[in-house]
Amino acid sequence: MPQAKQFRLAEIADLLGAKLEGDGDIIISGLSPLSSAGEGQLSFLSNPTYTSQLANCQASAVILAEKSANSFSGNRLIAQNPYVTFAYATQLFAREDAVVAGIHPTASIAASATLAEDVSIEANVVIGEGATIGAGSRIGAGAFIGRDCQLGESVRIHPNVVLYHDVTLGDRVIIHSTSVIGADGFGFAFDGERSVKIAQLGGVRIGNDVEIGAASTIDRGAMLDTIIGDGVKIDNQVQIGHNCVIGKHTIICGCAALAGSVTVGEYCIFGGGSGAVGHITVADRVQVSAMALLSKSVTEAGMISSGTLASPTPEWKRNALRFQQLDSIAKRLKNLESKADS
Repeated sequence: MPQAKQFRLAEIADLLGAKLEGDGDIIISGLSPLSSAGEGQLSFLSNPTYTSQLANCQASAVILAEKSANSFSGNRLIAQNPYVTFAYATQLFAREDAVVAGIHPTASIAASATLAEDVSIEANVVIGEGATIGAGSRIGAGAFIGRDCQLGESVRIHPNVVLYHDVTLGDRVIIHSTSVIGADGFGFAFDGERSVKIAQLGGVRIGNDVEIGAASTIDRGAMLDTIIGDGVKIDNQVQIGHNCVIGKHTIICGCAALAGSVTVGEYCIFGGGSGAVGHITVADRVQVSAMALLSKSVTEAGMISSGTLASPTPEWKRNALRFQQLDSIAKRLKNLESKADS
């Protein structure tokens, strides 16, 4: 088991670029929310809603903004953006198994594959012809890396990930277990009697610093590649269809689904369970609410919502019935307006 990490508070301040106010020699061994933090733990305040919890907080130190500093009498780390500083703090305390470079004897590696000297290849990995694995990369047990895949440096592939052929990953990409990258896109032509498969001839190109959650799927392109830009973060159980283009630093939350040939701009957010129909374009910095469906292109930044809000079942049933009557109500209203004008 990896040994628990400990830091002096002054060390943490230096590593995070935060201003220390208080005792820099105290030992910090972990992180905890304000309400449950105790001795030896570091907490943070980013949402003013929780300011009242500072009064009884037992944390050895708290990360907070300058404007909130006087709300906590204990040791403080002053940061411009406490939540981002907290994110970096979590990385200091992350516990992972030590990575040992080498190839497990049960791995099957094609003779034409190229592996950097310091890669780690775990048990039962399969690496296909012409594949390239960059320096410092780690391929988890049971993963499959297909023909002519190109993986950059410091890539982390977790167990049982599948990369079909012609998938390109940039540097520092993380893909979590059971995700499938490069499966055929859902392309068929109906001839009147049956569906004829359209061979998916493109690949998938994923940029630098992308993270893909568990059990997500990104389909290969029909003729051109499906493209995921730098810094994109994709949650668990997300579906991205063939020939989608996802702009830099966009976030796609769990169970979202994008149909084929959707182009998404930079710095967008798709909430959980949201989706988009095929062949539409989404501008930069669009936020799509959870469970919302985009049925047409979005040309300006802003928040988009759809669907009906939750309500008590009897009320919801009445409203749903009235929704079905909207067309007839609109016709009757138009008729009444015509009579009123005459």
